[in-house]
Amino acid sequence: MGEMNHQPGVPPPVGVPPPMGMQPMMNAPVGAGAMHQPYEQFNQLNYCVHSNPSWVQVAGLAFLHYLVMLGSTVMLVSIIVPAMGGGPGEKARVIQAFLFVSGINTLLQTLVGTRLPTVMNASFAFVVPVLSIARQFNTNDFESNHERFVHTMRATQGALIVASILNMILGYSRAWGAFAKKFSPVIMTPVVCVVGLGLFQIGFPQVGKCVEIGLPMLILAIVVQQYAPLYFRHIHERTTFLFERYSLLLCIGIVWAFAAILTAAGAYNHVSLKTQQHCRTDKSFLISSAPWIKISYPFHWGPPIFTAGHSFGMMGAVLVSSFESTGAHFATARLAGATPPPAHVLTRSIGLQGIGIFLAGLCGAPAGSSVSVENIGLLGLTKVGSRRVIQISTGFMIFFSIFGKFGAFFASIPLPIFAAIYCILFGIVAAVGISFSQFANKNSMRNIYIIGLSLFLGISIPQYFAEYTASAGRGPARTNAGWFNDIINTVFASGPTVALIVASLLDNTLEPRANENDRGLSWFTPFLRRRKGYSDPRNEEFYSYPIRVHDFVPHRFL
Repeated sequence: MGEMNHQPGVPPPVGVPPPMGMQPMMNAPVGAGAMHQPYEQFNQLNYCVHSNPSWVQVAGLAFLHYLVMLGSTVMLVSIIVPAMGGGPGEKARVIQAFLFVSGINTLLQTLVGTRLPTVMNASFAFVVPVLSIARQFNTNDFESNHERFVHTMRATQGALIVASILNMILGYSRAWGAFAKKFSPVIMTPVVCVVGLGLFQIGFPQVGKCVEIGLPMLILAIVVQQYAPLYFRHIHERTTFLFERYSLLLCIGIVWAFAAILTAAGAYNHVSLKTQQHCRTDKSFLISSAPWIKISYPFHWGPPIFTAGHSFGMMGAVLVSSFESTGAHFATARLAGATPPPAHVLTRSIGLQGIGIFLAGLCGAPAGSSVSVENIGLLGLTKVGSRRVIQISTGFMIFFSIFGKFGAFFASIPLPIFAAIYCILFGIVAAVGISFSQFANKNSMRNIYIIGLSLFLGISIPQYFAEYTASAGRGPARTNAGWFNDIINTVFASGPTVALIVASLLDNTLEPRANENDRGLSWFTPFLRRRKGYSDPRNEEFYSYPIRVHDFVPHRFL
């Protein structure tokens, strides 16, 4: 066969060897070096959900998880307690209540909930209904701000107790599990992305409130955690391990000491009160206000006040916490080396979350709980997804909730330090969401449309509600039914909730059967189902109960 003529600059036909002059450029297909096969688990994890480091390492990582969740707790308390009429004393006691409830709820979730290494912490989803309740009680109607605070707290407790029933019904009726069976990688990609990106307001905007502390913390954390191991690993292998897992503790200590030096040197003596509150290490008054020992027993603020309007308004936040926790559980599973949580695991976790919100109402915590996003990011940062680490961290939460002075010492860390850490941790969670797209067809215009629209609306709609509320003092929903306003303003202020609603609606209505392979269902469905011979056998490895519950409880109830 004679040699074929070839025009310069035009690739030869498929199956025809290229001319000799073109061989070095045509040895591999275009883009072959950039192609990566999908992986169900991250290869760089050192410990997955059921493997454990040494007890010394567990203790250090558990304390770090406690510190990370403490920052968002203090941020939330700083928003709602002053609006309720509370001062530093009430703020310290509410932090103690949140820590106690978080410790109990986290321990329950890791034992009989999802069994994933998730920290259950106070949720920002409850800010809207709590502030709505607080606005209904005027200071002039009470003899003191403390009396107003107690009355508002009792009304909030009553609303939480009633609203928590919604989660219990959704979870233990298995309704949430039926909803979860409609999920796909196309849905989880934007949802998990927005779980991380939706919290950007407590990231760099908080860093900027004291940039001379927050920005050094951000830069130092990146350099010490990422770059230092590259330069010191030739000294000893152990240096990489220390920098990867415990660098945040070192950075927090250094920048906190730097903030204390600035405070003692008088750098903030002549600045505004807001700047002092964000920068000074002695302006929170938490240490002086916190009791030495205090146990958060039921109804320590007094008997709850039950009002139908408050309870219905709170249900919006309870529902949002379920949406947000669902997306967070998928992110946790990825970073803990587990399979995606099956539908029956998600539904029992939502039911248990309802019990946790009920417990918060009993013990005087003015907000319900959801999965702590910052602690999910910490799993990826430290490359340790061990369940035991999170279980031991509950010991720190409960200990510092009882011994208030010690807990207040760490709670007095300036918030820009925490915010700098969150810039990294929230970014990791958002990137995990992107990784779910590898299991779907990324070249499908249908998938691109659904992911893009869900991601954009999940960020844009809550931003509109936030800007409207900041300028007008109330949310966009303004009808004569205050409880309806609270539900609308809460639901659409949550990025993960909006993303999950939009993505689920589009993915399950735009020719879902004709695009099952493009949607990634061939990979995703075996993890969500429970039928024998159809579900992935690894589900039992990660999500089974620690004891043989099946011997005592019928299978259909688990």
